[in-house]
Amino acid sequence: MQTWDIVIIGGGPIGIACGLEAKKNGLNYLIIEKGPIVNSLFNYPINMQFFSSSEKLEINNIPFISKEAKPKRNEALEYYRRIVTTNQLNIHLFEKVMEVNKHKEAFQITTDKTVYTALNIIVATGFYDLPNRLNVPGEDLPKVSHYYKDPHFYASQKVAVIGASNSAVDAALECYRKGAEVTLIVRGPEVGQRVKYWVRPDIVNRIDEGSIKAYFNSTVKEIRQHEIIIETPKGSLSIENDFVLALTGYMPNFEFLTKLGIELSKDEKKLPHYDLETMETNVPGIYLAGVICGGMETHKWFIENSRIHAQMIVKAVVRKSTTSTKNQEL
Repeated sequence: MQTWDIVIIGGGPIGIACGLEAKKNGLNYLIIEKGPIVNSLFNYPINMQFFSSSEKLEINNIPFISKEAKPKRNEALEYYRRIVTTNQLNIHLFEKVMEVNKHKEAFQITTDKTVYTALNIIVATGFYDLPNRLNVPGEDLPKVSHYYKDPHFYASQKVAVIGASNSAVDAALECYRKGAEVTLIVRGPEVGQRVKYWVRPDIVNRIDEGSIKAYFNSTVKEIRQHEIIIETPKGSLSIENDFVLALTGYMPNFEFLTKLGIELSKDEKKLPHYDLETMETNVPGIYLAGVICGGMETHKWFIENSRIHAQMIVKAVVRKSTTSTKNQEL
């Protein structure tokens, strides 16, 4: 069985950056992605626009040219896909990692297709896989979704959007403009301050004029087939409803991290343990890259400030490999 220098779990922008860096340094690497190239970006809303400008989304100094300063989802898909294909990166798509075990000096990575052996592992799985659930009756009804794709689907429907961040605000505005009757349900006193600065005034104005009905300091108590029950400062309220978009954020797969043996902080942040200079975790040979490093602080790391992780990790792996070779020679 072939032994890889590095197996990268996750084929998003940072996983791709790690693959590029490994290839540049002559390492034998493999990227494993459970879906298509940049799976998480593929699952973003169709009309989604990034907060970051295109140059801050570039990896390996490969220019990212977009029509506007802040690119949209389709432009990002094109950019990262071309990087993968042009550079002929070694990536296995639609393959899910099921288990990782340490065997002597190497790791055995079992997927739903085969088994790989690697000296080092980079976990770059992001945080878009697991939604923060409401944990209320009716959340599993077919009308409820934790992901939002296309506003056309909700035209002429009564739609409840739960959340106050970028994903919820974008969905509320787009669905409203496609003819949906939108109700925004926010746990706090206002729309989130992290909402894109050019979008926040839009949602505030739509609420103020009554185009979008908003309930602040309110929570969902129950979701029924044709209504939704919410708790407001004025008491419980029943709202007619066809669809619910529960866009309350997402979290990393902490279960997977703990199965790898990676230590997490005991507080609600669940910060994974790793070396700030090498990105190596408490498990020798396992590294973290990208937004997963922030635990529940999902607003801490982005593509633009975690691109450097690829260089840091590969540098550490090369240094460790060189030291090991010298020791063997001695």
